Amino acid sequence: MIAAVWLLLQAAGQPLSAVTVRNGDQSTSVTVVLSDRGPAVSADALADALGGQVEAKGRTEYSISLAGLRVGVTLNVPFVRVGEQTLPLTSEPVLRAGKLYLPYSFVSDLLPRIAPGVTFDTRRAVLQRQIAAAKPAAPSAKPRLFTVVVDAGHGGPDRGMRGPIGAKWEIREKDITLDVARALREVLTERGVNVVMTRAADTLIALNDRGRIANAKKGDVFLSIHVNAANPRWKQPGAARGFETYFLSEARTEDARRVEAMENEVVKYEIASDVSADDPLSFIVHDMEQNQHLRESSDLAATVQRSLAKMHPGPNRGVKQAGFRVLVTAFMPAVLVEIGFGTNAAEARYLRDSARQRQIATSIADATMEYLAGYQRRASASGQ
Repeated sequence: MIAAVWLLLQAAGQPLSAVTVRNGDQSTSVTVVLSDRGPAVSADALADALGGQVEAKGRTEYSISLAGLRVGVTLNVPFVRVGEQTLPLTSEPVLRAGKLYLPYSFVSDLLPRIAPGVTFDTRRAVLQRQIAAAKPAAPSAKPRLFTVVVDAGHGGPDRGMRGPIGAKWEIREKDITLDVARALREVLTERGVNVVMTRAADTLIALNDRGRIANAKKGDVFLSIHVNAANPRWKQPGAARGFETYFLSEARTEDARRVEAMENEVVKYEIASDVSADDPLSFIVHDMEQNQHLRESSDLAATVQRSLAKMHPGPNRGVKQAGFRVLVTAFMPAVLVEIGFGTNAAEARYLRDSARQRQIATSIADATMEYLAGYQRRASASGQ
């Protein structure tokens, strides 16, 4: 839908608007233009506004210093490099009249997440960099008590997947997920987190109700635990192994669609818009607000996946996205973790071992605490 707005604007030849960049007590207006990839800002103008600069490192490579960061950019590649991290962009950096332009989301989303002291007001299109020293917290201030909602997949008559393939013994997904969820509750509680379980016993909870439980308990994070199953049409389905973490968005791969179909029925949802079509920048900003939880969920999923990769013996299958019904109604950062393939005999043995379940739970808890600490820093910086 946004792409259609961009095309209409291109046809009309209209300017998009501007972003106000406040670097301490200095304020600069940076024009938002329309490229063939969508709304974009001049890298030079943005760097100047933040007291930095852009250096060409070759025909396609650039180094941008701004807001205390050094960002590596490659033309027509939708990623940037910050230290040892490679971070995704919503579209590719491009050249216009020999000048480097970055996607608008670099200003509205990426910088506020990675640059210290930087926030973005989506309604007013203001990028703020706080360079004054932050005041120390009052001695009497109490740390915030976070609420994490832990969802054990399936339950009751819904057994979930069964495996492993070709074995005379069996594991059931609903049992493994409940064991891991209980261990996760224990670890998080030990760390001072308030934990809500969508189910604490072998009962059936409707998929739509799980998110509603999380909302009613005012959860900060929603973690849904599942066990994966191989596609029986694969060449060697019993050999499939590994772990992966999903956040809610449109599935992009055949395998993601397979897992989505396995875990729920087709999910249909839409985001209503009350923004005038005559105000394209407001339309885009509104869409960004609606997708705030999706961006946070992407960060949470990446953090969980990194943590699991440190201890899980299976291959890292990466962060993926799909339209899981259990995540649709949870209005908070939410992920679904496939902790391994129960259809694989070796991985099924691993998943049913109580000590290994505790290790998996601890790894997910580590990631959750890391994410919440970052979330709290971002919220404090933006005055929430």
